[in-house]
Amino acid sequence: MPDNTNALAITEKPPKRVSELRRTLRVMFDRPVVIGGAVVIVFMVILAIFAPLIAPYPPNDQNLMATLQSPSHAHWLGTDELGRDFLTRVIYGAQISLLVGVVAVSLAGAVGMVLGLIAGYFGGWVSNIIMRFIDALLALPPMVLMLAIAAMLGGGLKTVLIAIGIAMMPTYCRLMCGQVLSLKGNDYVTAARAGGAGNLRIMFRHLLPNSLAPMMVLMSVNLGTAILMEATLSYLGIGILPPAATWGIEVSSGQRFILSHPILPFAPCIAITILVLAFNMVGDGLRDALDPRLRGTL
Repeated sequence: MPDNTNALAITEKPPKRVSELRRTLRVMFDRPVVIGGAVVIVFMVILAIFAPLIAPYPPNDQNLMATLQSPSHAHWLGTDELGRDFLTRVIYGAQISLLVGVVAVSLAGAVGMVLGLIAGYFGGWVSNIIMRFIDALLALPPMVLMLAIAAMLGGGLKTVLIAIGIAMMPTYCRLMCGQVLSLKGNDYVTAARAGGAGNLRIMFRHLLPNSLAPMMVLMSVNLGTAILMEATLSYLGIGILPPAATWGIEVSSGQRFILSHPILPFAPCIAITILVLAFNMVGDGLRDALDPRLRGTL
């Protein structure tokens, strides 16, 4: 009787290998709340990019004959105290919130990661100088540090970006320094050094890529925090200045009419809450996707 064992072994196909990207996306979007957060973020990005096409009116057009109107067919969210269409102001507010969030977090992450990489890799007096500077920044809560920097530099978009970036930078630096300290003794680093790789190559080719997972999670969560910080600065009058359309400015100007026209302060508050919650949901899903314990199970 012929032996078909070898024939079956030859014809049997090996299990299909799942790519790392597909595995990460599968874990990340395994929960409906993460999908909902991603949908909200995409929707807000579309609003911000295509605001001139979506908004029914220019953001700064005033009509003093139509101030503080209630929601109607012409003005879905009514008008503010200067007769500007409030829906338009809320839509344009998404532009500044997303711009500040992305740029400020990118600035804080880039500077903080480089400083943490240098401190963790070289150690010694280099680490002492950098980390003592970071400790001095961490002596103040991030919100207090941001307010102090913004008050010294004055209002404006650049001031907001610098203030939020400096306030968030110490967290990235300490996290990166800890990651580098735990990785630089690994065998692949020793092998790279024995092969003649220089310090820069080891730092940016081997240590940095293997430290990015927690940084990406932190950056995704900090996007929502940066939006809250920008709204706080604008609300207090030391951030982005009128007549720019930002959610913080709209809350500040609309709070005077909270009893007669509650939609003026509450609409931007709801927009801030939804967007920040969406970034937190996506950050939570990204954390699960980049966790090696979960990646190995799917």
